[in-house]
Amino acid sequence: MDNQSVLTAAGLQALFDSLRRRGYRIVGPKVRDGAIVYDDIEGVPDLPQGWTDEQAPGRYRLARRDDEALFGYAIGPHSWKAFLHPSVQRLWKSRREGEEVAITPEPPSAERFAFIGVRACELKAIAVQDQVFLGGAHVDAHYRARREGAFVVAVNCAEAGGTCFCVSMKSGPRVDAGYDLALTEIMDGGEHRFVVEAGSAGGGEVLAELPGRAATEGDLAAAEAVVERTAASMGRQMRSDDLHELLLANLEHPRWDEVADRCLTCGNCTMVCPTCFCTSVEDSSDLAGVESSRSRRWDSCFTMDFTHVPSGSVRASARSRYRQWMTHKLATWIDQFGTSGCVGCGRCLTWCPVGIDITEEVRAIRDNPMERGGGT
Repeated sequence: MDNQSVLTAAGLQALFDSLRRRGYRIVGPKVRDGAIVYDDIEGVPDLPQGWTDEQAPGRYRLARRDDEALFGYAIGPHSWKAFLHPSVQRLWKSRREGEEVAITPEPPSAERFAFIGVRACELKAIAVQDQVFLGGAHVDAHYRARREGAFVVAVNCAEAGGTCFCVSMKSGPRVDAGYDLALTEIMDGGEHRFVVEAGSAGGGEVLAELPGRAATEGDLAAAEAVVERTAASMGRQMRSDDLHELLLANLEHPRWDEVADRCLTCGNCTMVCPTCFCTSVEDSSDLAGVESSRSRRWDSCFTMDFTHVPSGSVRASARSRYRQWMTHKLATWIDQFGTSGCVGCGRCLTWCPVGIDITEEVRAIRDNPMERGGGT
C-alpha cells in the first residue's frame, strides 16, 4: 500500500495503546538475561532503547549504542514460532469415571497477539511455517488460530548482525509482505522518527488513528538509505541458487565427517531456528490413573530418540544427524514445501556452542565437490 506516515516515539506509544484497546496481547523485544528477547511489553519504555547486539559464530553479546535507537539490533535467540507454534501444546485431556473415559480435545487459543519488531527474515520464516501448518491436507488448528489472530508490526532492518545472510536467501533486510504495519527507524540530524507503511486494511485503520504526518520524499529517501546500508553490510554470504543440487550430489562428502567432529548434537540450532517444526508426542497421567493428557513438544532431528525404532536409531551418528538437518533445511525442504527452509537469520551460527557456520560448510563443499561416480 502507499499509505505512509511519519511517527515519533510518542506516536509509537499511541500505536501500542491502540492495539491494546483492540484486545491484543502485545509482544516485542526487551532486554532480559543478557539478551534481547521477545516478551510481553507495555510500551516504548520496555523496548531495548540504546542497545545493540554483537554476534559471531558461537558468540552473542549486548553492547551500548551511541544513540537511542529502539530497534538498533539484529535478532536474539527467540523467534516468533515460540508464540505461533509453542514449545508445548496440549492436544487433549481425558478423565476416567468408573468404566467410562471422556476425552476432551484442547480448544484452539482465542488469544490475539500483536507482534512488534518483526524482521524481514522472520516474516519469511512465518510464511514458511504457514506452508507447513496450513498448506497441506491436515491443517493445524492451534497454529491457525494464533496465526489468523495476529497483528504484525514489522521493522525494516537498520542493523545487520555478524551472522546475518538474509540477502543471500532473498529474505531481507526489507520487508515486502505479510505485515500489517512496517516501520523504518531513522536517526539523523538529531531527529528520531519512524516511517510507517500500512500493509493491510487493518493496518491502515490503525495507522489512521495515530498522531503523525504524511511522509515526505525526504523521509522516504532516508528510509530507503537505511535498508540499502543494511543490505550492504551483511555479516555472511551464501550462494543459494544451486543448493539443492549441490548438497544432494555430495551426500558422502568428507566434510560431513569434519563437521561431525565438532558438532555436539545439542540441538541448539533447531531450537533457535525460526522454521524448524519437528515435534514429539508425550502422554502423562496422574498417580491415580484418573486424569491423563497428550501434549506435543518441540523435538529435534539431532536427538537419538527422534528416529528411534525397535532396532535402534535410524541416524545413530553425529554425521548422519547433522547431514540430515542441513540437507533438509537447504535442499529437500524445497521438494517438500517448494521453498528453502533457511531464511538467513544466522541464529544457528550465533547460538551453536562450538560456532559451526552453515555458510562455511556450504562453501567447503562447493569449493571441493565430489566427482561424478563417488570420488573426491
